Amino acid sequence: MVTTFAASAVLARRPSGLQAVLLDMDGTLVDTEDFWWEAESELLAEYGHTLTAADREVVVGGPMGRVVDYLLAVSGAPLTADRLGEMINDRFVELVGRGVPLRPGARELLDELAAEGIPAALVSASHRRIIDLVLKTLGPERFAFTVAGDEVERTKPFPDPYVLAAARLGADPARCVVVEDAPTGIRAGEAAGCRVVAVPSVTPIEEAPGRTVLASLEELDVALLRSLVPELDGQSR
Repeated sequence: MVTTFAASAVLARRPSGLQAVLLDMDGTLVDTEDFWWEAESELLAEYGHTLTAADREVVVGGPMGRVVDYLLAVSGAPLTADRLGEMINDRFVELVGRGVPLRPGARELLDELAAEGIPAALVSASHRRIIDLVLKTLGPERFAFTVAGDEVERTKPFPDPYVLAAARLGADPARCVVVEDAPTGIRAGEAAGCRVVAVPSVTPIEEAPGRTVLASLEELDVALLRSLVPELDGQSR
């Protein structure tokens, strides 16, 4: 879906109840899914197991606990879940340390949210140390706060991270838009009661009620975000 300038102008004039935008990190704002896959593939190869494209569709989007359990089951690697998770994170940190590419349109979207005064939170299944590392590229000042996967009892695909983010912003989840790239995060956002914009990175995503699927963040702007949340009770924010 491409929003032209004229279409954006029309959307911008529509009353909106949008209160906040909650954004995923890996594969959504930064192009790190290949880094996770490289880390996982290289480590399992060291134990004699080759991961396939089908495996990638299972592990994309995390969370780490589910990913590790799956990788141990398919590979038979002689490691504990905690140890493999630690090794994957260490290898990922090494790869990210070489630089993190932004997804097309990410910087422009974050700049527009800031210019329009729309609260934004970063909600990721990645652990805190990973988020803090990537924030050096994204800029921590762009977000009201960040939620890490190791800071909630249940991370994605459970709704807890997005429910927590909305609550911390004092927002109604039904008046928040979640921006995600993978099925795990999309399920979390929808279960939290949020509108969801899906921008697939690895796994194709189908449209569904309450869900908008775009080919790129370059197609997403504030006018479109506002159009997804109708004004409620004559009040907009």
